[in-house]
Amino acid sequence: MDDAPLTCDVLIVGGGPAGLSVASTLPDAVDTIIVHQDEEIGYPIRTSGGCWTDDTARLGIPPEMYNVLNTNEAFADDAHAVIPLKGNMPAILDTPRLYKWLARQSDHKTRRLMLATKFTGARVRGDGRYVCTIRTRDGSKREILARYLVEASGWHLAVLRALGLATARPGRLGVGTEYEYPLGANPPDRGIIFMGAKVPSGYGWAFGTALGTLRIGVGVIQPDTDASPRKLLDAVVADEALLARYGLKLEGEPVVHSGILPSVAFDERMVWGNVVRVGDSANFATPTAGEGIRVCIDLGRELGKQLGRAVKTGRAGPLRAYERRARRQLKRSYKWGFIVNTRIARYGPKEWNASVRRMAKLDTASVTGLLRNDFSRRKIMALALSGGRAWVKSRLGRLTRR
Repeated sequence: MDDAPLTCDVLIVGGGPAGLSVASTLPDAVDTIIVHQDEEIGYPIRTSGGCWTDDTARLGIPPEMYNVLNTNEAFADDAHAVIPLKGNMPAILDTPRLYKWLARQSDHKTRRLMLATKFTGARVRGDGRYVCTIRTRDGSKREILARYLVEASGWHLAVLRALGLATARPGRLGVGTEYEYPLGANPPDRGIIFMGAKVPSGYGWAFGTALGTLRIGVGVIQPDTDASPRKLLDAVVADEALLARYGLKLEGEPVVHSGILPSVAFDERMVWGNVVRVGDSANFATPTAGEGIRVCIDLGRELGKQLGRAVKTGRAGPLRAYERRARRQLKRSYKWGFIVNTRIARYGPKEWNASVRRMAKLDTASVTGLLRNDFSRRKIMALALSGGRAWVKSRLGRLTRR
């Protein structure tokens, strides 16, 4: 091990959208190191990159980095619906391009980006600073001495587990596999979701991308099911009659993407002294659809601002302000969303058929709220008024009893 440790104000473990967004809003003079285990930002691809056009505009994401889905449909075994969306439309992000764009936003700062570097451990010194160990691209071991640690390693919880702040990885995970094909004759702005017997305890999707390709994938929740998403997806793409029903034409050899994210209840604690978590490490992926890049960017930027104030003042208040913001923004909706998540994980073909038929009857605000995991009071009342009154009443009763 090199005897001379690297030093920094802030060590960010993880170069995904959350960690990169933190770095983008830290003050220029804050000495920052990002360690990222992959050899390149954005690769390998681990997510479908779902988002919404209102969020891409609000977050300033360039339009060439996403593909808008203007036609959206849902399929169950014996039901089909055109999803009534307008205005705020689904958008599929080109995640490698997006993540590189996020990384460039801190290129001018006092920031070092260490790729192909694995975080292997951490301990706290008597003076409150953290001694972290890493394994670099060439296999050598180094130490980093940091004042603040940002846990952005995803579901691995590498930082929290190293410090004994978490004892285990999440016990419930969303596991997905996706194939990317040439677009061929498929409409570039059409997206579908499919549920039922082909995807137990999960759902499937297919849509065009900003790169002029077609992605089709399957995600399941484990251990709610022990089914392999890869095997489920292989069965879907081999079923010509099913693909014809979905209106999909698959051509050529696919590129394979796989990913994992937590599928557990929201935990409002974000801060342990000078250790703070963000992104998938903090369960930011939405419980209803498992999309969270917009949340990672939004709250990652907020954390960068507050962390800059903490570095400058040495006070705990700024990090607590970030924690309060995350709680205020996510707690209610994620509690409702997790109720939906655990309920639909038990659905069989009969329930999915009924659910897809109901989806066609919802108004735009209600269906958008469900898909976006927006369970504000206003959206809950809209859902009740558009046909979900009994469901909302039963869930309100459950929440008030907790």
